[in-house]
Amino acid sequence: MTVPRPESIIPPAGNAATGAAGIARAFKRALVSQCHPNMLFAVLLPFLIALLGAILLLWLFWTPLNEWLRFEASQWQTINQVDDWMVAAGLFSLKIYLVPVIAAAILLPISGILGLAIAAVFVMPLVLRHVGGREYAGLARQGRNATAVSVWNALWVSLAFGAGWLLTLPFWLIPPMAVILSVFWWAFAFTRMLRLDAIVEHASPAERAILIKRHNSGFWLIGLICSLLNLLPPAWIILPVFSGLVYAHYGLDALQRLRQERTIDV
Repeated sequence: MTVPRPESIIPPAGNAATGAAGIARAFKRALVSQCHPNMLFAVLLPFLIALLGAILLLWLFWTPLNEWLRFEASQWQTINQVDDWMVAAGLFSLKIYLVPVIAAAILLPISGILGLAIAAVFVMPLVLRHVGGREYAGLARQGRNATAVSVWNALWVSLAFGAGWLLTLPFWLIPPMAVILSVFWWAFAFTRMLRLDAIVEHASPAERAILIKRHNSGFWLIGLICSLLNLLPPAWIILPVFSGLVYAHYGLDALQRLRQERTIDV
């Protein structure tokens, strides 16, 4: 009797779970799950953490950051030339508006990634308990060291997001890049933060590797959609939990399909 290893049963990329149908199904199920009272209540924790973080960051760093940015802006020859031209033309001073915008672009994403990290580490287990118990009750939990893996993943993704965001801020001065870079970095944060947390409690390390490899494009497409939704300020309230629900449904559905594909040859 031969039991094939998980690596030997990766199906073609055309599997429905990897395509638009699987992603649409995950969003539909997540929307239904989000309307449950438990999940509505779960929205409060990451939102309050992000809000408190934003208030503290603005209170502690807004004035010194603005003063530092004004000093740095005074050293930028191109900015000074454009600013002098705009003032001479009777328009407005570019630096008066540019400095607060840059300060907000630095501080607010920090509070946002903090809320997402809190959702990944503390709220995602509640999401998995709710989703797993109701729709994937037969799916055995084979994950190991789930909490440690989740915390480490949230830490390095948050640091990578923060470093990448700050390093690419100068490119925001090129008009289309502000939106493109914002969408890219939030897609990175959603994908790398939540695709692992969605399956870490149920999937074994070998299964996690297969699922991430097989469904990588699907996970990234979900992250891109969530990142685009993130451009709408009202979505900030529910997005940390809602995106977790989408990833949970997509990841657990993919894991369920993976285990159904295992066969025993007699």
